[in-house]
Order: sequence, then C-alpha cells, then structure tokens
Amino acid sequence: MKANETMGVILAAGKGTRIQPFSDRYPKPILPIAGKPLIVYQLEALREAGVREIVIVIGHLGFEVVRALGDGAQFGVKIKYVEQGATLGIAHAVSRLEQKIDRPFFLFLGDIYFEMAKLDSMASALEPGTCDAVLAVKREPDLDAIKRNFVVHVGAGGFVERVIEKPKHPRTNMKGCGLYLFDISFFDAIRRTPRTAMRDEYEITDAIQIFIDDKYHVRALEIVKDDLNLTYAYDLLGLNLHVMRARGEKNIVGKNVKIATGAKVENSILMDNCEIAASVTLRDCLVFPGEIVKRAGNYDRIICVDGQELDCRHAVEATPDEEPA
Repeated sequence: MKANETMGVILAAGKGTRIQPFSDRYPKPILPIAGKPLIVYQLEALREAGVREIVIVIGHLGFEVVRALGDGAQFGVKIKYVEQGATLGIAHAVSRLEQKIDRPFFLFLGDIYFEMAKLDSMASALEPGTCDAVLAVKREPDLDAIKRNFVVHVGAGGFVERVIEKPKHPRTNMKGCGLYLFDISFFDAIRRTPRTAMRDEYEITDAIQIFIDDKYHVRALEIVKDDLNLTYAYDLLGLNLHVMRARGEKNIVGKNVKIATGAKVENSILMDNCEIAASVTLRDCLVFPGEIVKRAGNYDRIICVDGQELDCRHAVEATPDEEPA
C-alpha cells in the first residue's frame, strides 16, 4: 500500500494537567517548538508521505487547535475535527472516528515530537490479509521510559505476538512510540475493548492485543529514532533546545523581535514580537510571543510566558509520557 492511499488521525484532546501553567491556555499539541506548533510537525510528516485527509480529535481547549490549524489549507492538507467528549483513553478517542474513516489510517499521539524515517515504510508494510496494522517502535535503553509506555514482543517475521501496557518487569526493550497504522478492520477490536480497572480508561494496547488474538497480522517497524514527549513545563524548554541543536543553530529569533544593545542572548529561542532589555543575559531560554524581558540580570534555563519566569534548571530535556494527547 502507498501512504497516499491512507488517512491521518492526530489525537489532541487531552487536558495536559501536568504541564501547568500552559494547560490553562494551550492544548499541548499547539505549544511552540522552534517557532511552530508541535502538531504541525506531524501534519508535515503526513503531507510529505502523500496523506492529504486528516482528522484531529479535539477536547480541552479544542477551539485553540482549530484556530491554529484551520482547515489545513496552509499546510497543504484537508483537516476535519471530531470532539472526543469525555477523555477516556486512546482507544475511546479512536472509537469516535469510525464514521469518519473509510480507509487505512495513521494514528499519531499529538503531544510527541518524533524523529523518524519517512512514513512510507509503514504504508509499504500494510497489506490487508498479510499485514493489517503496523506499530512504530524503537529499542529503548532507558528502563524507566519503557515502564511508562508499552512494550512490544516481536516474533518471527517481525510480527507482534503481544503488547503490554506499562510493564513493571519488561522482558524486552522494544518500546511502542505512539505512532500506528491500522486497517479499518481494527475498529472491530476497538468496539470490543473493555474499560480498564486500573486507569478506568480504554487502552489502545488492549485493542491491539484483541486484534492480534483475532488472528490479524500486526508488524513492528523500527522507524523511530527518538520520541520526545511534552509532559511537564521543563519538557517544552528541553524540546525547543533539542530541535535548535539538531538544526545547528545558536539562537532562533522570530519576527519583529527587539534586542537592546548590550543584551546577551545565548542558545535561546525568542518568539515573535518579544523584547529583550539591555541589562539582560539570556542563556538556554524560551521567550513567548509578545513578552517583554526587562528584569536586570541573568536568565538561565527560564521560560518567559504571560509575565512569568518558569525556572527549568532542574531538567531541560523532553521526557516520555504515558498519557494520550
């Protein structure tokens, strides 16, 4: 199958309560990464693969997602929106889509930044009857990251035998990464997925295991180099710095930014229309649009937003998350 014969789905409905104070104003998928919303990187990956029709599941502050993305024309795709309602897990979000999906579909969790191979390889692996779903995976060296996500037990031919959500004692380092490709027959498994006792949600891993137990063929593909998740406020700074380093840039400066003579800016991201006073030194910082940074002194690993200074010195790297977007 070719990727241009599929649809795309991005889940962007979660409340993101642990990323305060941002969750009061921003759904996590539209938080800025190196000058553009996180979710735009996923839209671009789908577009580059040839996918043109995308459904975004919204919930908490969903109007902000719609405001940021519109109908998708500016990104070269066509976007439709579906309200999840109660946020009861990833499988529940997917269940809301059955009437909107008429062909195989990519599924992204909208609060993850992926560094990966092109999506074409996943589409090439999908041939209903031979391969009915594809899970993007990576070999994860961090045991704690595995325990926060799910593991994938792979058998002969790269086909998945079992998936286990948040294993306490993982027996493999093959981690699922929040990126999937499903044939529409997967909706049969979604409809039969029970609500879990532990988290009182409908888990996507339970649906995948039902699908496997029904003798459908699910393949694991190691196409993900890194998957960086927005969980806490310091993850936002860490992810911005990560992307800037990957680009080989010393600073990222947006439009109409005013930097006074005498100000020092090192390894920082300054978004549109912000202003930096002469008596300020910024190092490893993120300044949101329109902010005026005027307190004299050093800013070290700080996010400046809504007149606040968020101290991120205790951590700067994005970390994996266990919640859906």
